Amino acid sequence: MVQHDECSGLKQGNNNVSRKRNISPMETSHDKANGKPNGNGTYYDEGDVSICPDAVLLKRRVGLLSGVALIVGTMIGSGIFVSPVEVLVRTGSVGTFLLVWLGGGIISLLGALSYAELGTMNNSAGAEYAYYLDAFGPVSAFLFSWVSSLVLKPSQLAIICLTFAQYFVEAFIDCQAPVLTVKLVCVSLICLLLFINCYSVAAATGVQNVFTCAKLVAIGIICIGGAYKFSTGESATKDFGFSDTIMSPGILAMAFYSASWSYDGWNNLNYCNQELLDQSRNLPRSIMIAIPLVTICYIFINVSYFFVMTPQDIIDSPAVAVTFASRIMGDWEGAKYLKWVVPLCVAVSTFGAANGTLFVAGRLCFATSREGQFSDILSYIHIRRFTPVPALFFHAIIATFMIIAGDIETLIDFFSFTAWIFYGGAMLAVIVQRFTRPNAPRPYKVPIIFPWIVLLASVYLVLGPIIDKPQVEYLYAILFIVAGLIFYFPFVYFKLSIKFMVPVTIFLQKLLMVAPTDSPVSEEQLAFL
Repeated sequence: MVQHDECSGLKQGNNNVSRKRNISPMETSHDKANGKPNGNGTYYDEGDVSICPDAVLLKRRVGLLSGVALIVGTMIGSGIFVSPVEVLVRTGSVGTFLLVWLGGGIISLLGALSYAELGTMNNSAGAEYAYYLDAFGPVSAFLFSWVSSLVLKPSQLAIICLTFAQYFVEAFIDCQAPVLTVKLVCVSLICLLLFINCYSVAAATGVQNVFTCAKLVAIGIICIGGAYKFSTGESATKDFGFSDTIMSPGILAMAFYSASWSYDGWNNLNYCNQELLDQSRNLPRSIMIAIPLVTICYIFINVSYFFVMTPQDIIDSPAVAVTFASRIMGDWEGAKYLKWVVPLCVAVSTFGAANGTLFVAGRLCFATSREGQFSDILSYIHIRRFTPVPALFFHAIIATFMIIAGDIETLIDFFSFTAWIFYGGAMLAVIVQRFTRPNAPRPYKVPIIFPWIVLLASVYLVLGPIIDKPQVEYLYAILFIVAGLIFYFPFVYFKLSIKFMVPVTIFLQKLLMVAPTDSPVSEEQLAFL
């Protein structure tokens, strides 16, 4: 076995004990911003003699534009193009339908601004994981990461990639896409995204910027089509009011819940907080630009749908954007040559969403491992590329297995509501820390009413699906969360080590050319790797 000193780039065994210093409430936000975050209110200090000056660390390379593109690109996926049907069915009227979409944007904005306070207090990677660690301790943080890393993030990546593959294949063939072909394209996409995200942060954010611009152009085209139809005075929908609104609180909760998932991703920038340039300013700025932009896009595109189609047409359509395009082009002779445009637009949109999802998912796993709650290897980063390669591989592999196994939609149906449990917990963290850490530096401080509103909305959205249609599968999802304690106490609390993980960790470290964060790698060690 190779053994090095505490500044070694190669480590073996359980290296969960991090070298860190505590930040006192009297320190300025400038001091914190210049430190290196390590969760739980602690930060690495580059000037600390215990930290080697040539340490391997995640680099701050994400600027304001890339931050906006990451939020917009992960929020706008396939949902708005494919099927706003569930919201319309559950609201019953166009007016209520549009109010639900507007309400989803407002809740997302209030929630994201609350996250901005948490993110500027603790500029660690990992978002909710770091905030739970600060406010409630390691158990709740572990349970969040347990569910998110093993189910939520990989299943989101899998379903987005499946949607991309479905529409990408259908853009080039006339018949229904074969299942095997779709899965092969899907797995190929994951491999491509994995390569991009492992290669460099600049490559990943560059791809995100390009595809975010592309999907905004696609949305703009649909809005222009709707505006043209409206200008002719031939709007398909005449009544934009509230007649026939379904007044059931449980069903309306489900409608809001469906719309809110089209906004999911509003918290994703917090996952790469550690890599954000001028973090205390660019985090809230990115949120204030991105989420209103997405909300406006969603309202405009839905109104455009109603200009071209009746509510019943939308409900009957399996893919709203495709039906929209066929109605706009009508009997035009060139329409048959452009039938691939809308499926390709959906594919472009989902490609950007999948890239952003993998980008942020790796940071969660990285942050959890760095605190000693997952395997050490998942906290290592590439010695030259400064990307969390093992964590990215971890999520890509789980997503690939989900795609091969199939039936991901069922998994998401019964675990997706748990996301709002954790969103509500993050809002509670804002409120709790106003009392437990009143003097902590807050470069951005959100009005306290904002987290309270989102907390109440979270309770409503968690209970809504259960009240509307109680199913035993929701109980299974809760039991899965609690089952994380079976692994937490022996392996995290009591620090039980698994012998064979030592050689496995060293092998993977050499194979992937990765090293622990805050550890330098000399030329001799580079040769050894």
